[in-house]
Amino acid sequence: TLGTQTDYRDGEAQTDPYSPEYIVRSGSVPELLTLATLTWGRGLPAGLEEMAMIDRAREKRAWEASLPPMDSPSNTAKRLKMMEEMERKEWAFREQEIEKLQKVRLEVLKKMLRRREENQNKLDAKRLCDHWQNRQRAREEKIKKIRHDCALMLRKLIAHRKNMMGKLDRRDIIQEYSDFTSQTYAPLSRIGFFPDNNSDCYVVKNFYLNTFAGLCELEASLPNSVIQLKIKAPKPKCIITKTGFIKRSARLEADLAQVHQ
Repeated sequence: TLGTQTDYRDGEAQTDPYSPEYIVRSGSVPELLTLATLTWGRGLPAGLEEMAMIDRAREKRAWEASLPPMDSPSNTAKRLKMMEEMERKEWAFREQEIEKLQKVRLEVLKKMLRRREENQNKLDAKRLCDHWQNRQRAREEKIKKIRHDCALMLRKLIAHRKNMMGKLDRRDIIQEYSDFTSQTYAPLSRIGFFPDNNSDCYVVKNFYLNTFAGLCELEASLPNSVIQLKIKAPKPKCIITKTGFIKRSARLEADLAQVHQ
């Protein structure tokens, strides 16, 4: 019968409301006992549907009290007629309840079908995107291979055109040095030469950067605002709001520091 709530839990231990035992007096039928079938979580606390059910039960008890006694044939016929009319009303009400329940189930089924269709469309779109990316990747690789083969065949054709007769020519050093587009001046990287290896010879050498005297002269020419740095101390974080309360982040940091200690 007790509820427990701590600072380190999101839920709470709450039992169902207590229902004491009762004794019914002989000859009395309390109206409260008509709600004995309702329990906590299943009808309690009472909503609109439960209130409508209670009203129908009251109307039915009032109707049962108004039935004529079966002491004469006319009263018996009248009683049967009233009971048949009430039965038709009960069946009509039951049909309305069934239609309402079917409508709710139909709406739930429509939502489920719509959600399943959306998920299927997302899955199909993802599959199509993956397939398209794979085809694009294969296309790019194929184009790259075709260009490589084309360059190879062009080099073979150029080399074959230079030596149509198939003669073995000796190396002409004078011709190589006279032609500035030859391998001597502009060797190709595909035969193992990489011009970036000797890029140090093109670096500009500066007196102010490569010598100690130049660095001293450069430092003397700079203003004091560049050499002497000014460091500003960071301002402490504001942990109090405008209304005077401590922020949640500051309270959480204090709790974490306490736990760490």
